[in-house]
Amino acid sequence: MTEADQRMRTQANPYASLLAEAPSAVLGCDLAVVGCGNLLRADDGVGPVLVRHLWEGGVPPNVRLVDGGTAGMDVAFQMRGAKRVIVVDACATGAAPGTIFKIPGLEVEDMPPLSGLHTHSFRWDHALAFARWLLADDYPSDVTVYLVEAADFTPGGELSEPVRTGMEQVIDRIRREHPFRDPQRFRVPNQ
Repeated sequence: MTEADQRMRTQANPYASLLAEAPSAVLGCDLAVVGCGNLLRADDGVGPVLVRHLWEGGVPPNVRLVDGGTAGMDVAFQMRGAKRVIVVDACATGAAPGTIFKIPGLEVEDMPPLSGLHTHSFRWDHALAFARWLLADDYPSDVTVYLVEAADFTPGGELSEPVRTGMEQVIDRIRREHPFRDPQRFRVPNQ
């Protein structure tokens, strides 16, 4: 392709040069926040609900929000290009509902065996182990997992009050992270 052809192609599609460098240039970010869980099962939806609340409050351009839902394998792919990742999900340990557990990714990313898995049993911890293998040197340098103790997994239910309170505390912690400290750089969704 001649230089003139390249200029014309770039003028026709201003994103051509960016797309040519994809996916790392497109996917790069300082922080990716991944909300995991099933919105149809009450407190299990805390991760995706948290992501929506973050979006509604405005997000810096160097932050990627991911509704990981129940697609664990997609979580691994969404981590590519992120320097840091925060994963949020519900848990059931027997602790008081709304209890927050903060777990460094290094403590769990190598734990679950990947053999014998299928897409219906692939969880966030499998996603971390899979991403560590898949992304190799492109794996984020810092991964943190926030788990919120659930009270209710009733199909069709809403978040319980203790889980909503725990979620709000996690949102406050995330908003204190470096990329959120400059409110002048926020993208605020159209109201």
